[in-house]
Amino acid sequence: MEIAKGGGVDIVFFGDSITDYWRLPANKGVWDKYFAPLKAANFGIAGDITRNVLWRVQNGELDGIHPKLVVLLIGTNNVNNGPVSMAASIKEIIDAIQAKAPGTRILLLGIFPRGGFADRITAANKTLATYAFPDDPKRVVYMDIGEKFLNADKTINQELMPGTLHLNAKGFEVWAEAIIDTVKKQLGNR
Repeated sequence: MEIAKGGGVDIVFFGDSITDYWRLPANKGVWDKYFAPLKAANFGIAGDITRNVLWRVQNGELDGIHPKLVVLLIGTNNVNNGPVSMAASIKEIIDAIQAKAPGTRILLLGIFPRGGFADRITAANKTLATYAFPDDPKRVVYMDIGEKFLNADKTINQELMPGTLHLNAKGFEVWAEAIIDTVKKQLGNR
C-alpha cells in the first residue's frame, strides 16, 4: 500500500511467490532490465492464493494509483481446489481490478506449469483464455507462456524451474522476454 500511496506506477504485477521472487537478489537484475524502466511495481506476495489477491485489490492496493497495466499471475496455490474454482476466483480478481481502476488493461498470464498438476493447470488455463477480449485488447489480454518452461517431452525444464514450481534467474529472463513486447504494446495503446 505504501508503493500505491507513492504513485508513479504504470504497471502493477499481482501474484504469489512466483511474482514476489522478482525481488530476490538473483532476479532483481532481470526486473531492473525489463520492468523498472517502465515504472513497474511488484505486488506479489509469497504464499498468496486468489482470495488474498482479491482482498488486496478490494482493500487498498490500487487506491491512489491508476496503472496503465496490471500483469496478473495467480492460481498455482489454489491448484488443490480444481480448475473450475481456480479460474472462477481469478475472474473475480479481474472484475475487482476493473472496478477499482476502470480503463486499466490486464495482461492475464496462464498459470505456469507445476510438477504433478499438469491436467488441472491446463484445464484452468483453457477457461482463463476465455476471459480475454481479442476484439477489445484494452480490457484483458491473455498469454499462456507455460510451454517456455517445458522440455520437448512436456516435463518441466529443471534448468529454468529447478523445484518444478519456482523459477531461477534464467527462468525469470525467459518470463520477461516472453511478455515484454506485449507489455510495451499495452502501455502504448492506452
